[in-house]
Amino acid sequence: MEEYEVRIKHKLAVLPMEPGCYLMKDRQNEIIYVGKAKNLRNRVRSYFTGAHDEKTTRLVAEIRDFEFIVTSTEIESLLLELTLIKKHYPRYNIMLKDDKSYPFIKITKEKHPRLFVTRQVKKNTGKYFGPYPNAYAAQETKKLLDRIIPFRKCNKMPDRLCLYYHIGQCLGPCVYDVEEREYQEMIQTVSQFLNGEDTTIVEDLKVKMAEASEALNFEQAKEYRDLISHVESLMFKQKMMTADMTVRDIFGYSVDKGWMCVQVFFIRQGNLIERNVTMIPLMEDPKDAFYNFIGQFYQLDQHILPGEVHIQPGLDIDVIRSVVDTKIVQPVRGKKREMVDLAVKNADIALSNKFEIIKRDESRTIKAIEEIGEAMGIPTPIRIEAFDNSNIQGVDPVAAMISFVDGKPSKKDYRKYKIKTVSGPDDYRSMAEVVRRRYTRVLREQLPLPDLIIVDGGKGHMNVVLSVLQDELGLDIPVAGLKKNAKHQTAELLYGDNADIIPLDKKGQAFYLLQRIQDEVHRFAISFHRQTRQKTGLQSQLDTIPGIGPKRKKQLIKHFGSTKRIKEAKQEELTAIGIPKATASLILETLNEETEKQS
Repeated sequence: MEEYEVRIKHKLAVLPMEPGCYLMKDRQNEIIYVGKAKNLRNRVRSYFTGAHDEKTTRLVAEIRDFEFIVTSTEIESLLLELTLIKKHYPRYNIMLKDDKSYPFIKITKEKHPRLFVTRQVKKNTGKYFGPYPNAYAAQETKKLLDRIIPFRKCNKMPDRLCLYYHIGQCLGPCVYDVEEREYQEMIQTVSQFLNGEDTTIVEDLKVKMAEASEALNFEQAKEYRDLISHVESLMFKQKMMTADMTVRDIFGYSVDKGWMCVQVFFIRQGNLIERNVTMIPLMEDPKDAFYNFIGQFYQLDQHILPGEVHIQPGLDIDVIRSVVDTKIVQPVRGKKREMVDLAVKNADIALSNKFEIIKRDESRTIKAIEEIGEAMGIPTPIRIEAFDNSNIQGVDPVAAMISFVDGKPSKKDYRKYKIKTVSGPDDYRSMAEVVRRRYTRVLREQLPLPDLIIVDGGKGHMNVVLSVLQDELGLDIPVAGLKKNAKHQTAELLYGDNADIIPLDKKGQAFYLLQRIQDEVHRFAISFHRQTRQKTGLQSQLDTIPGIGPKRKKQLIKHFGSTKRIKEAKQEELTAIGIPKATASLILETLNEETEKQS
C-alpha cells in the first residue's frame, strides 16, 4: 500500500459524523475538489468505496490527501462550500465555477425606503439580511413581504398614486406625507423578522390563513400558507456568511494530552475564506501558550492584522492587546459567539483525530526512525536531539534543544539556552557554545547520550557541532543537518563529511518525522526568544529606577508581566504587592515619562 493510501485510510477512520466541507488535494497539495456533507464521515468515505462515474473515478485517482472544516448545520456547509470554491477554483468543481453569489434582502437607506433582492453588498447604503442559499425562495419572500409591509415599490417616484397604493401595498409617498416614524416601525418589523428575533408576522399570517380558510377563501389561505412556508425556511440564521463587512480573525483553541490546537477562521467581506490550523506541544500554561501563539502569529509569522480579533471566554484581553495592536472582542452571545465556539469545536475535533491517528500509527513511527537509520547507515536513532538558534541582528541571542524518543517528543528533556560567550549575530559560535554546554553536562551528570544530533542548517553548522563533540569532548555521535527550501520548509536531510543529501521519500513517515522535529525546535527557539525580548525590555526600564533591586524587579515582572500593565496600574496596586509608596510613585512616574519621550 502506498504511503498516501495509508495516510488517507487513517484519516478516514477518525472523520467526525458532523456536517461540514471537505477539500480534496493532489500530489502537489493543490485543492482539486471542494464538497459539502451533512455527515462528513459517510460522504468522504464514499469516494474510496464502490463504483463511480467517470468524472468521480478520475478525481479519486488524483486524491493524495484531504482536510475538512466542521460546520453547525448542513446549510452552513452549503454556504461555506461556495466560498471555498470561489477562493480555490478547484478544477473538478466544474458545475459551481461561476461568478454568482447568494442573494441578500436589502432595505434601502432612502427617505422613502424600498425592499429588494440584491447580490451585491455596498457599505452604508442600507440594511442587508442574508445571504440566502435559495435565490428563488429569497425572491418569493420579498414578494410576499411586499404584500404585508407597504414599502415604496417604484424605483422612481411617480406623480400620482399607483395600483400598489390601492391594494394596500404602498403608503403612497408620491402624494401623501409619510412620517419617518412610520417607516422606522416598518424597518424594525422587517429587521426583527428576517433576523429571526420576532415571530409576530408569522403568527399574524397564521391567524389570517385560519380566517381565510373559515371563510372558504381557500385560494387566499393557500397564499398565506405559501408565505409562511417560504419565510420560515429562510428564518434560519446561518453563521458562515454575514453582510457585516468588518475584516476579522476568529481564534479558538483546545488542549489535550500535552498538545494545543489553535484554529483561526479568516472572515473577509462577510465570508469565511480560509482557516489556519496549528498544533503546538504544550510547554506552559495553556493561556500563556495561546498568548505567545497569537503574538507570533501577527508579529513573527507576519499575518496582516484585521479590524477585529475574536477570542474565546476566559482569556485576558489586556494581555492580548499588549502583543496585538487591534480591537480584541470576546463575544458572549449571538452569531459572533457561535463562530468562536465553532472554531473551538474544530480544534477539539482536530486534536481528537490527531490522537486517534497517533494511536493507529505508533508502529509506523518506530518504522520511521528505523528508516532514517537505514538511510544514513547508522543504528536506529531511538533518541534524537535537535538544536536551533534564534536572534534578531544578534540581540538577545538564545538557542533551544528538543528531544524525540521513539519518534515522539520527550518534553521533559527540552532545554533553553541564553547565549553567554558570543556577541553579535554569529550562528556558528552560538551553536558551538550550546552544544558544548549541553554535552558537558550530559557527561558530568551521566545522562543518556543521543543516537543522532540534528542541527537546523547545513555543512557549516554540522562541522561546528562535530568539532565540539569529537575534538573537545571525545564523543562519536552522528550529526545531520536539515536544509530548508525557499518557502522555509524542510527540504533535505544532510549527512556525512561532505554533507551529502540522504534520499528519502518526501511523502514518507521518515521525512514527515524530520519535518516535525525541525518545525518543533524552530517553534521552541522562537518562543523562547520572544519571551526573552519581552523580559529584557521590561527589566532594562526597571533597572533605571532607584529602589528597584533584583527581588522587587522579579516581583513586578511576575505579578504584572508587561511594562504596559505596570504603567496602567494604580499606585495602590503596586503597594498591595509590597512596593513602598514612594517607590511605587517613582515607578509610575519614570515609566510614563519614558512613554512621553517615545511619543
